[in-house]
Amino acid sequence: MQFVDEAAIHVVAGRGGNGVASFRREKYIPFGGPNGGDGGDGGSVYLKANRNLNTLVDFRFTRDYKAQNGQAGMGQQKTGRAGEDLYIQVPVGTLVRDVDTEELIGDLIEHDQVLLVAQGGRHGLGNIHFKSSTNRTPRQFTPGEPGEERNLQLELAVLADVGLLGLPNAGKSSLITAVSAARPKVANYPFTTLYPNLGVVRVSPESSFVIADIPGLIEGASEGAGLGIQFLKHLSRTGLLLHVVDIAPMDESDPVESIRVIEAELEKYSEHLASKERWLVLNKTDLLLPEEAQELCDNIVQQIDWQGPVYYISAVNREGTEALVKDIAYALHQNRQYAREVSDEASESDILD
Repeated sequence: MQFVDEAAIHVVAGRGGNGVASFRREKYIPFGGPNGGDGGDGGSVYLKANRNLNTLVDFRFTRDYKAQNGQAGMGQQKTGRAGEDLYIQVPVGTLVRDVDTEELIGDLIEHDQVLLVAQGGRHGLGNIHFKSSTNRTPRQFTPGEPGEERNLQLELAVLADVGLLGLPNAGKSSLITAVSAARPKVANYPFTTLYPNLGVVRVSPESSFVIADIPGLIEGASEGAGLGIQFLKHLSRTGLLLHVVDIAPMDESDPVESIRVIEAELEKYSEHLASKERWLVLNKTDLLLPEEAQELCDNIVQQIDWQGPVYYISAVNREGTEALVKDIAYALHQNRQYAREVSDEASESDILD
C-alpha cells in the first residue's frame, strides 16, 4: 500500500435550513395566525480515528467534503429536518491543523476518537417566533446560517513505543525483521525503506510493544536532504529511540562520525526529539571476527563517551536481539508504571484540593 503521511482537504459544514413565513388556512377559521416552522440545523463535519487505516492516501484523490444542509421549515409549525453529520475516517495518529490560521485543531490518538472540524449552520426561525400583541400577522423569518468552511492539513505521525533511527543501510530493516513479524524490504543499497514500517514485538503472551522503522537519515536531513526529514515527526511520539549503527560499513566510513551526524541532525530538527531516551545498537558484528568486533565496538563507545545503554548485535543472525527485546520490554513497563503513579498522585492532589 502506498504510504502518504500528509494531505490537504477542504471541509464545508451544512447550511442551516431557512425559517418560513406561513399562516393557518383552515375552514371556519377566518383569522388564522402564523404557523411557520423553523429550519433544521446543518450537518457538522467530524474526523473519526480508525485503527484499521494506516495511510492518508485516499485524501489524495478526494479532497472536498461537505455535510448535508438542513431542510427549510414548513407550515403548521413543522420543523425542517436537520442535515446529516459527515464522519470522515482517518488513521489513528492524525494531527489536524487549520491551514489558514495555522491552529492545531486536534490530535486523534485513540480508536473511535471523534473531532469536530466544521460546525453546522444554525437553523433559521419561522414567523411563529415573531408573533406579538402588536404584530398579529408577522411576515418575518430568518434564513439559516452558513456552516463553517475550513481548509485542513492532515499529518499522520505513527504511534509506536520504540523508534529506530540511523543512516541508510545501518540495518534497521533487518532488526525489525528479526524481532517482529514485519517484513520490510532489505537490500545492500541505501534507502530501501521509503516509508515507515511498524512491527509488533511479542515478548510473551501478555507483553508486546510496537517498533517503527523510518527511512534512513543523512547529513542535512533536518534541512530537507534525503528522505528522513519527512518522517522524523513519527519518532516524536515514541517512548524510546534505538540508534542503529553499522560498525563495518561497505564504504569504509567511520561509525563514530556516523553517530555524530545523526545526533547533530536530531538537535537541529527538535530539542524534544534530541532529548529523548536513546539506546545505542551497534549492528553487523557478524562481519568481523568476535575479538575484532568486540574491540571495535568498545572503541566506538569510548570515543563518543556514550553514557546510556549499548548493545552489540547481528540483526541478520539474531545475535543479541533477544536480550535487547527483553530489556526494551522491561524499560517500557517501568515507564508506564511510573506514568500511572504520577497520574494517580495528580488525581489524589486534585481531590484533596
